[in-house]
Amino acid sequence: MTTEATMSVILTERAAKEIESIIAQQELDVQKVCLRVGVKGGGCSGFSYVLDLTENKKDTDEAFEQHGVTVICDPRSLTYLNGTTVDFKDEVMGRGFVFENPNATSSCGCGSSFSA
Repeated sequence: MTTEATMSVILTERAAKEIESIIAQQELDVQKVCLRVGVKGGGCSGFSYVLDLTENKKDTDEAFEQHGVTVICDPRSLTYLNGTTVDFKDEVMGRGFVFENPNATSSCGCGSSFSA
């Protein structure tokens, strides 16, 4: 596990609480489930963010724990996500996970894709 000082993807406490709530709602095993954070090609700006609850951790994944949630990320995605903060917003205009990515040169209006 990577230490918090060298962490490449930051999960806010608010986002961690939402992840824990989803794990409980779906009756998943909190001891086995990880939050996979990644990117894939596509979306309106070139890359789309990926969030997935999974028990499948690959040997090449970076893993770190924040606020009781184990976050995993593959090395390719980490190239684009280094320094990214994942937060959760619950506002009048909508609720969901939001990404603050310092590597993004532009992002779409919906906030779910970016270019780098």
